Amino acid sequence: MTKLDLSRFKCLGCGACCRQEGYVRLKKNETDIIAAFLNMDVYQFIETCTILTKDRHNLSLVEKENGECMFLTPKGCRINDVKPDQCRDFPLKWKFTAFEKICAWAKKELKK
Repeated sequence: MTKLDLSRFKCLGCGACCRQEGYVRLKKNETDIIAAFLNMDVYQFIETCTILTKDRHNLSLVEKENGECMFLTPKGCRINDVKPDQCRDFPLKWKFTAFEKICAWAKKELKK
């Protein structure tokens, strides 16, 4: 398989990463930032939009029943301007197993 040059990564907005089940761990200040962006009280945001991870060390964004991020819409990420660092760091600091098979950018690069 061809090795992808991730330094050239440019998100095409396909949402594949937003459809992967698993935690989107929030850093301490991210709850305040996202809540403010959504015009929500931070406590209301925590109560309605986050869960406590099993290790009880972090809050994570709630997923829809199908595993998608709750902020994924047909038009893209509802909180894109203030999305968590974990989302911003994709795929440079983390990626899921099937990344090359479902990410629009990766598929395009592999066709070159």
